[in-house]
Amino acid sequence: MRRRAFITLLGGAAAAWPLGAHAQQPPMPIIGLLDPTSPAATADRMRGFHRGLKDTGYVEGENVAIAYRWADGQNDRLSELAAELVRQRVAVIAAAGGSPSALAAKAATTTIPIVFTEDPVRLGLVASLARPGGNVTGINIFSGELVAKRLELLRDLVPGAARVAVLVNPANVANTATTLRDVEAAARVIGLQIQVFNASTSREIDAAFATLVRERLDALFVGNDAFLNSRRMQLALLAARHAVPATYASRDYVDAGGLMSYGTGFPDTYRQFGSYIGRILKGTKPADLPVVQASKFELVVNAQAARILGLTMPSSLLATADEVIE
Repeated sequence: MRRRAFITLLGGAAAAWPLGAHAQQPPMPIIGLLDPTSPAATADRMRGFHRGLKDTGYVEGENVAIAYRWADGQNDRLSELAAELVRQRVAVIAAAGGSPSALAAKAATTTIPIVFTEDPVRLGLVASLARPGGNVTGINIFSGELVAKRLELLRDLVPGAARVAVLVNPANVANTATTLRDVEAAARVIGLQIQVFNASTSREIDAAFATLVRERLDALFVGNDAFLNSRRMQLALLAARHAVPATYASRDYVDAGGLMSYGTGFPDTYRQFGSYIGRILKGTKPADLPVVQASKFELVVNAQAARILGLTMPSSLLATADEVIE
């Protein structure tokens, strides 16, 4: 009887063991999101990012976790934050916000997949758009190619402009160098003089405006930069207060009261961004994912801001605008 009871007990335990093992859920994959700004500065873009994840079957908290790392405008923290994500052994790094986070992530790991939002070949992030190679791929946002067009649109809106201030963030070294190269070349072609202003803090933005107003520059071109975008309300208010016509790289500024923007449609781009992350989580290697081209570009103008500045919107510009905010 004792032998029979022992065999019965052992058989019952063996039968129960697979059920217990099956009940244990595998750990959720973790996405490491690296961004040079803050949650408040990127709310619309993050909604697009989550839509892209959902399109590929991933919902945060249900079958994927996200480890957020925000630099709050301090680009020098990105290397440390990227290293934290590597130590956490995330499944993929979503390098949002352009070149600072993309370069920091690439320097931190050669094995964990990285997906970026940037103009990649000029920064050496990938070997080519069609065959990125290595552990890095992403979305090409064409920031360089759009500079000349944006400067032309500013000249069309302010035909009397001769001297234009160009505001850039010197902490975003790679992006600033290429922005200045592109804007200087474009300015020569259309006969504009430019004066460069650097700002990587709110106080430096105030100081730049004080100088450009004192020197009576005709208009302002704001470089495409995550930090400057995070200060879009400050920039739009200063431009309105000092009656400075300004052009920006994304509609975020126009929604905050700015005059005009031309650039990549970021909510749609971040949906593509999230979709690429999802494909990698499903097993696709970054080297097998060609760099996808951002597919939506938009010209947004603020007619009310133009009236306050005493500007008449050219009919050609109004006809080509994707949206006119009244």
